[in-house]
Amino acid sequence: MNAVKQSKSKKIYITTAIDYVNDVIHIGHAYQKVVADVLSRHYRRKLGEDRVYFLTGTDEHGQKVEEAARKSGQSVKAFVDAIALADQKEQDALNVSYDRFMRTTDPDHIALVNEFWQRSFDQGDLYLGDFDGLYCMGCEEFKTKSELVDGRCPLHPLQELEVIREKNYFFRWSKYRDFLRKWIVGHPESVLPETRRNEVLAFVDKIEDITVSRKKESVGWGIPVPGDSSQVIYVWFDALINYLTAGLQNGFWDDDTRIIHILGKDNLRWHALLWPAMLQSAGYRLPDTVYAHGFLTLNGRKVSKSLGNIIRPSELVKDFGCDPIRYYLLRYTGLSEDSDISVAKIADAYNADLANGLGNFAARTLALGEQLGKIPAEKVSAEVENKINQTRETLDTKAESFNLHDAVGAIWELIEFGDGYVNTKKPWAITGREEKLRVVFDLVAILDNVASMLIPFLPETSAKITKSIIWEGNSISMKKTEVLFPRRS
Repeated sequence: MNAVKQSKSKKIYITTAIDYVNDVIHIGHAYQKVVADVLSRHYRRKLGEDRVYFLTGTDEHGQKVEEAARKSGQSVKAFVDAIALADQKEQDALNVSYDRFMRTTDPDHIALVNEFWQRSFDQGDLYLGDFDGLYCMGCEEFKTKSELVDGRCPLHPLQELEVIREKNYFFRWSKYRDFLRKWIVGHPESVLPETRRNEVLAFVDKIEDITVSRKKESVGWGIPVPGDSSQVIYVWFDALINYLTAGLQNGFWDDDTRIIHILGKDNLRWHALLWPAMLQSAGYRLPDTVYAHGFLTLNGRKVSKSLGNIIRPSELVKDFGCDPIRYYLLRYTGLSEDSDISVAKIADAYNADLANGLGNFAARTLALGEQLGKIPAEKVSAEVENKINQTRETLDTKAESFNLHDAVGAIWELIEFGDGYVNTKKPWAITGREEKLRVVFDLVAILDNVASMLIPFLPETSAKITKSIIWEGNSISMKKTEVLFPRRS
C-alpha cells in the first residue's frame, strides 16, 4: 500500500529533485514540482501551515554546468544565477508554493556539505584511491560496461563517454549493502511504487564503492574537498545533501517528521541507495519515502533539447492559464508510469472538463443563487451530504497514496453529481420558494465543497469560486464570477 503514514507524523517534509542549471527547466521537470506542490498544499490544510515544509531548487556544480557556461560566453557564476532565476520563474508560473528554493551554491548548504563530508570521513567511509572509468557528462555519473548500450549511455546515446583516470576519493558504498537491503525490505514504504522498489532491491548486490570527488584540474566548479583543495566534491554527493540542509535548518529532519522525496525514475538509484547509505554513514536519520515517478513524453517522444521539442511551463500557462495546465498534469497522467502530453490533448481536456464541466456547473449554480438573493443556511439533504463526505474520504485516501489522478477524478465525480442534481431537481421550474431555496442551497453546498477540495489542485480557480459565495451569518448570497474557463475554439 502506498499510503503516507499519518498516525505518528506530526510534520511533513516534501522535496523534489533539484535541477541541473545547464539549461532552464521544461514541462517534464516541472511535473514533479506540481505533484509535490499538491501534496504540500494537502498536508498544510490537514496539519497546519507551519507543520509542512516544501523544498525545491537547483543543482549548480559540476562539469556539465561548466561546459554550458563556457558555451554561453558567461562566467559560471553569472550563468548559474541566470538559470536559477529562470527556473524559479518557471515554477512560479505554475503556482508552485515552495517554502525554499535551494541552490547548492548557497553558503549554508556549502557549510553543511563540508560538515557532512568530515563526519563520513571520520567514520572511515571516505578514502583516496585510483579511479579508471567511463564518465557520462549528461548524467553526471560514471557508467559500468553493463549499463551501456552499444558502448554508449542509453539516456545520452549521442554523447561520447569520457575515459577518466584519476586519483579520487571514494565512498564505501559497498559497506552498506546489507543495511540497505534490510532497510528497504523492512520498510516497504521507503521506495515507491512497488515496481521501483523491486528494481532497487535487484541492484543492491551490484553496489560497489563510488568515487565522490574529481580532480580540480578536471572539474573546477564545485565545493573543495575539506583538507584537500586539489579535489572538488562530486556533484551527486554534494547535491543530495541539499535535503538535509533545509531540513535541519527548519526543524524538519527529526523523528516527528515524515520525509518524502519526489523525483524522476532516472534519479532513483542515487536517492534510494546512495543517499540512505550516506546518511547512515554521517549519523543522520533516513527519509521515509522515496517516490519515483514516470517520465512525461510530448506527442509520443521524450522531451529533449536535442530533439527540439522542449516546452517551458510558462509557454503553456501563457496559452491556457495556470490551473488548466495543473489540471491536465494531475488528471491525465499516472504518477507511477510514463505519460504522454500534447497541446491538442490539453485543449480537449480544457473544453470538456473545465469549460463544459466545472465552469458550466459553477456558472449555473451561481446564477441560480444570485437570482434568489439571500439563502438561509440550512442542513443539506442526506443525499448531498453523503456524496460530499464520500468524496472527501476518497480524496484523502487517494492523495495520501500518491494517486493524484484518482483524487482529482473524485472531485470531478462530485461535479458531475451536481450537474445531475440540477437536471433532476430543475430548480428553475420549482414554484415554491422554500423548496427552491433548499434545492439551490444543496447546489451551493456542492460547489462550495468542490472549491474547498480544489485548493491543493487548482488554487486560483478555488479562490475565484469561494469569493463568489458570500456568507453572512446564517445566510449566504452569491455573485456571479467571471467565466472561469472561456471555451476555446
